[in-house]
Amino acid sequence: MAPTSVHDVFPTSPRFKVAEYVRMSTDHQKYSTANQAAAIRDYAESHHMDIVRTYEDDGKSGLEIGQRHGLKKLLADVETGHAGFEAILVYDVSRWGRFQNSDEAAHYEYLCTRVGIRVIYCAEPFENDGSPLATIVKGVKRSMAAEYSRELSAKVFAGQCRLVRLGFHQGGSPGFGLRRALIDEQRSFKDLLTRGQQKSIQTDRVILVAGPPEEVSVVHRIYDMFLGRHMGEQSIADQLNDERILTDFDRPWTRGTIHQVLTNEKYIGNNVYNHRSGKLKQPIVCNPPERWVRCDGAFDGIVSANVFLQVREIIAQRSVRLEDHQMLEMLRRLAEKVGMLSGLIIDEQEDMPSSTSYRQRFDGLVRAYALIGYDNGRDYAYLDVNRRLRTWRPSIVTAVVDALKKRAFDVFRDMDTDLVTINGEWTVSVVIARSIEQSSGSLRWSVRFDMSLQPDITVAVRMDAANELAKDYYLIPRLDMAAWPRHLGFDNSPFIDGYRFQDLDILSALAARMRLREAA
Repeated sequence: MAPTSVHDVFPTSPRFKVAEYVRMSTDHQKYSTANQAAAIRDYAESHHMDIVRTYEDDGKSGLEIGQRHGLKKLLADVETGHAGFEAILVYDVSRWGRFQNSDEAAHYEYLCTRVGIRVIYCAEPFENDGSPLATIVKGVKRSMAAEYSRELSAKVFAGQCRLVRLGFHQGGSPGFGLRRALIDEQRSFKDLLTRGQQKSIQTDRVILVAGPPEEVSVVHRIYDMFLGRHMGEQSIADQLNDERILTDFDRPWTRGTIHQVLTNEKYIGNNVYNHRSGKLKQPIVCNPPERWVRCDGAFDGIVSANVFLQVREIIAQRSVRLEDHQMLEMLRRLAEKVGMLSGLIIDEQEDMPSSTSYRQRFDGLVRAYALIGYDNGRDYAYLDVNRRLRTWRPSIVTAVVDALKKRAFDVFRDMDTDLVTINGEWTVSVVIARSIEQSSGSLRWSVRFDMSLQPDITVAVRMDAANELAKDYYLIPRLDMAAWPRHLGFDNSPFIDGYRFQDLDILSALAARMRLREAA
């Protein structure tokens, strides 16, 4: 018979030895390690436990285990079989982690329980006793912890994009010849920020301004040497190094750093953001220009737009004169020579197109690498799948809209968000769940709701094994989103399958759900 409470597992005598695990990122003061430790110690005392060891990750994200040395040490001690304690006390499920795959959180807990060491969540309203109810609630809590990170990431990114469009600088080095300036709410200048300095008042903002005159003069010289004296990037770098002029990071100049000065739009006063992204600890990817966030003329540039565009045209012409096979052959020879490839390595080469040219010509560096058979050890297949699904998505949304119109609904589609409004009252969002093959050969589908749109109903389209055709459809009311699993297996529970439809005749079911909600 399964225990019904923690007292059945830990009787009042004798006192049991336990460990505590505490973690804090930067999300809430209530999650400070001191507050967690205090709550854990109260719990231990009231349940006749002695805390014999503390594992701590202070200022560490819960999205992945990589930098969480406290949790890794805990798991290593547990797996020795001689940990010296019989349970691990954690404040709540989110402190164990906000892993984007809830199975990862379960796996680390399983490593403990398989050797007889339980994980106890002190502040949760359920006993982690292995009962079906605890398993369900814990799964929901893990999904909620992951969803919190996704929602927070989306909100932070949206806020950063808004500030960029207003002309404010969002992180990163200002660049040689530029400086970061602190301004207040009225955009009045307060001070210049030195390297490593951050603003201390939330309402203050940061903009870019011209740097010291001697640095600005060097920037002008770089453009003049390139345009007027027809010097290449490497030759310019050699010239500056001979004069003992260092970069903004106090390093010698290279072809790549000169190339950055010649091609970065901030030198003409433009704010350009989201060139690359790697949200939620995912691999960093280069984004296409249509996903960049811009504010042209955000501040006074130190190079004229006319000069900048002349330089850009010359650099672009380097690759225009080359055929695709010639560019790929140069890339192949470079890979053979240096043993690895990256955007910076490509930009360091003197007589070769820039990494930007490869991205524009071949729709990204990853595809260029694939065309020459170069493998950098990362699996980028998902990028092709996602690109194909983004292309395919508009046709699915159109099919939903057409089906609704055939049933005499008044339908409006927001072309920016693809949110569909029905009869001026109900909203529908379409999400695509791509299939992912597991190591066992089975398939799983990841369902991610667009929480920012707050649709009344989400149509989740589950793709086939090749991610080319729709396998089936799920109709999910907003009220059920919180309990909905983030991952679907090949065979789902009767509860989940109750929302499943085989084809796009889901609209009759959609109408039925709308009537049910209306009646409620």
